[in-house]
Amino acid sequence: MYKLSKRSLERIEGIEPILIDILKEGIKDCPIDFGIPKDGGFRTTERQEYLYSIGRTRELSRGVVTWTKQSYHMSGKAFDVYAYVGNKASWKQEHLQVIAEHLKKVAWDKFCIRLKWGFDMWGKDSAHFQF
Repeated sequence: MYKLSKRSLERIEGIEPILIDILKEGIKDCPIDFGIPKDGGFRTTERQEYLYSIGRTRELSRGVVTWTKQSYHMSGKAFDVYAYVGNKASWKQEHLQVIAEHLKKVAWDKFCIRLKWGFDMWGKDSAHFQF
């Protein structure tokens, strides 16, 4: 049985309470532990613009960090996760897909919320969820 760390809880401050409830409930019996990355919760307009510029007009060597200037993160209706495997963060599709299927099921079964997963919507951004 897993639970969100203090750091992950701090990182989701400002997102919709129902999403926080889904995360707290979902992690309990998720087959893979997970956490919330920096910038994985609420984002101000300024922060979203900065993240969008990475890989485009600044810090070109890092590559693109976010795909849009207008994100559901800015309204508190989105969050990102990473898998926690072998005592380190993992962004592997195989891990994130297990987490995604579990969180979508928890969201629907326990909260009647159709949680949307980035990979289902766009074929990329497997760490992203929104409603």
